[in-house]
Amino acid sequence: MNKFTLKIITFTLFIGLSGCAGNDRVIEKVPDKSAQALYDSAKNALDNGLYQKAIPILSAIDSRYPFGAISHQVQLDLIYAYYKAGDTAQGTALVERFLRLNPGHENVDYVYYMRGLMHISNEDNLFQSVVGIDRSDRDPTHSREAFKDFKKIVTDYPDSKYAADAHKRMVAIKSRLADYELAAAKFYVQRKAYAAAANRGRYIVEYFAPSKQVEEALVIMIECYEILGLDDLKLNAQQVLAANYPNNPNVK
Repeated sequence: MNKFTLKIITFTLFIGLSGCAGNDRVIEKVPDKSAQALYDSAKNALDNGLYQKAIPILSAIDSRYPFGAISHQVQLDLIYAYYKAGDTAQGTALVERFLRLNPGHENVDYVYYMRGLMHISNEDNLFQSVVGIDRSDRDPTHSREAFKDFKKIVTDYPDSKYAADAHKRMVAIKSRLADYELAAAKFYVQRKAYAAAANRGRYIVEYFAPSKQVEEALVIMIECYEILGLDDLKLNAQQVLAANYPNNPNVK
């Protein structure tokens, strides 16, 4: 491990420990009131978009009244507040806890939906967004996890009020994942790893059709198969391209 990596890990650990200690101190400052009185204050903060103000109050209720009548609603609101405040680490941790302790809760579809949104949020890269760099080549782990959560809703809770939006997000994520595979295929072409590039293209055709990335994937496959001398595979790819994209300049 180099010194730079060690510094990052040490710094991250320090921030994490400081954050936990700081959160406890903030909760201690929350007035000693009834659960309902505190919840009314938290709800008012949420309604006004004051998520950073709502979080310590909701956390205090969750800590002081873990088995109260409104405990589940407090946790659901806290998940939402963490998401809106951009604290997806805390939000995801609370989601995991909620699902573990309340797998059959009537609002479990909402919890999966919020985790999906947090995974999407984690895809955002502030530094890359600022300079306008195309990030289709970045690790799609969070996209895949978000896809799983939204698919869970569509499959297991088809009547959920979040199902329609979950399906739309699945379509968008599918396109995002296809972009990643296409970027990988282009990378392999640049490195003259033609077999690997062709395999990536074939993966797009098999798993992401129909999508706008399929046409370019087929072109890459044709190019790579020609270089590799795989005439039968090249012919098959050309036939698929001609049948689906007759106006493509590579169709003969």
